[in-house]
Amino acid sequence: MDQKERPSFEEALNKLEEIVSKLEDESITLEESVTLYEEGVKLSKFCTEILNDAELRIEQVNEVNS
Repeated sequence: MDQKERPSFEEALNKLEEIVSKLEDESITLEESVTLYEEGVKLSKFCTEILNDAELRIEQVNEVNS
């Protein structure tokens, strides 16, 4: 994901939920499923990175205030 395309955490999470719904649809093709899965993995990693960064920031604030 390049910098100018970066969605917010909330946008990425919403897109991930849409992908899960589409993957649950039995009428999509195998190729569509694989493409959606790949996109979902990228979004999942992106969301995890944002959450990890937020957790680190919170820990740093707590250390300063202790």
